[in-house]
Formats: sequence, C-alpha cells, structure tokens
Amino acid sequence: MEQTSEKRHPVLAGVPMGIGAWSWGDRLVWGYGREYADQDLEDAFQACLANGVQLIDTAESYGQGRSESLIGQFLQAGEQKVKIATKFMPYPWRLGHGSLIKALKASLARLDLPQVDLYQIHWPLPPLTVQTWMEAMLEALEAGLIKAVGVSNYNRSQMQVAYDTLIHQGVQLASNQVEYNLLNRRVEKNGTLRHCQELGITLVAYSPLAMGLLSGKYTPDNPPHGTRGGKYNRKYLQQIQPLLTELRRIGADHAGKTAAQVALNWVMRKGALPIPGAKNAEQVELNTGALGWSLSDEDMASLDKISDRVTAG
Repeated sequence: MEQTSEKRHPVLAGVPMGIGAWSWGDRLVWGYGREYADQDLEDAFQACLANGVQLIDTAESYGQGRSESLIGQFLQAGEQKVKIATKFMPYPWRLGHGSLIKALKASLARLDLPQVDLYQIHWPLPPLTVQTWMEAMLEALEAGLIKAVGVSNYNRSQMQVAYDTLIHQGVQLASNQVEYNLLNRRVEKNGTLRHCQELGITLVAYSPLAMGLLSGKYTPDNPPHGTRGGKYNRKYLQQIQPLLTELRRIGADHAGKTAAQVALNWVMRKGALPIPGAKNAEQVELNTGALGWSLSDEDMASLDKISDRVTAG
C-alpha cells in the first residue's frame, strides 16, 4: 500500500521530496567550514527553489542553531517561498509547556519567520511524556506559531499516543520523521510505515541515501570521512556492493538514472517522503533527478530482495 500525497496533511500534500539541512552548519559529522562553506549552501538553497523543492527540513540542534540562521538569511534574500520544517529537542532540563514555546520562538527568530510550516519533537526523550509535548504543540498551534505538528524518531506506540492526544482536539498528526532507506527498513518491517499510512501520517524519511552510502561514491577503498567512516567500515562497504550494482543496473534501464536517484525513487514508491541532504547545488539537482518517473513493480521486488540479503548479515 502506498500513500499518495492527497492523503497527506495539507502542509505536506503534493510534496514528493524535501531537502534535509542537517549538514547546514554541522562541523562534526559533515565537515561544514572545511569541505563546504556558506556560499555552497546558499547555492543549494537557490537550486531547491529552481528545481521545485517545496520543503526544507532543519532543527534547532543542527549546527547549534546555525542551520536555522542560514535558512533565515537565504529566505530573506529570495522572493520565492518554500515550506520550512524544524524541530524541538526535549532536553531533560526542559520542563513544561513553556520550554517548547520559548524554543520555538527562538527558532522562529533565527529563521526570521512569524510561523513555521511543520514543527516536530526531535526525539521521544524522558522525563516528560508524549502527551505533555503534544499538549504544548496544541498551544503553539493555537498561538499561530506553527501550521502543523510532527514527531521524529517515534516508534509505533509512541506515535499512536501522539496521534490520539492530538486527534482528541481535532488536530491531525502530520508526520513521523524516521530513518528509512534500502539499508535500514526497520519501520517497514515492524509495521510503522503501514500504520502511518492507515492513520494518514506522512512518514518522512531521513537519511534516505544512508548518509551517502547509496550514492555509490563510497567503496571499500574509499570510505566516507569523519564519524561516518567509523560506522561504515571496509567490511560493511564490501557487503553492500551487490545492492549498489543493482541500483546502477536499474538506473541504466531508466534513461541513465544514478544509483542515488533510484534509491530515492524507491523510498517514494514505498509511500514515504524522502529528505536527502545536500551541501551544494549539484547535489540538489542530482537528488531532484529522482522525480518525474517511477520504478516498476519488478524493480521494487528486485531491490527489496537484494536489500534483505545484504542487510541480513
């Protein structure tokens, strides 16, 4: 079962793909300031507008607020508008509804916006309950500071609690942002994806390219840099080569699409909304090459089968 954009919350309806701005200002994982600079990111933002990307996803914790600040600058410099999603981190010292509203207003100040399109709880962290944060979200809605409520990294039961709390007040939970890609299909296997579709919640897929692994640019002899290199070692990169080979083969059958474009199209065919990262205009243009065409059922079955095999170990 696939979720069409018509079944999505109005804020996300008709949005097949967004761009994730985790790397916009992040030095530790992505190398901001060393491998790319503000101009590269502004070029990426302009490429989003030029290529019809309608959603940019950020968070207050990305680059310690730098991602939001950069987006705020870029928004003011351009005439075209794009939907903005950001996130609240429920740190243990943030207690009560007021902390969410305070953090939201700080995000809005960095973004230079009166209202954000989608506001999400970044992680379901204790000590406060899911219900408490959803009640705070309702206050933000009533105050006109946000258009829609989302969650991130919520499991199926936590998502259900969030949904129930909101729907009791006549509000639809718009989204659950989780990791989902051909190398991590946990939400598909455990029923979370299907449950989202049944409730009309959009599953927003972060790391849809597995932090670049599904782009095909990394090999056992050329691993990613930084913290990603430690997580995805030579053995793992060797293990996933059959999947990359199949992505390239299928891409060749679809007018020369890249491995990354096939991997993103796979996510969309599953009914999810991918938000691949992009650090420059070229990456945005490559990502949007996944739009406007569709993998066949045979392609999907083949990718699913090889994905199961290479991730089994």
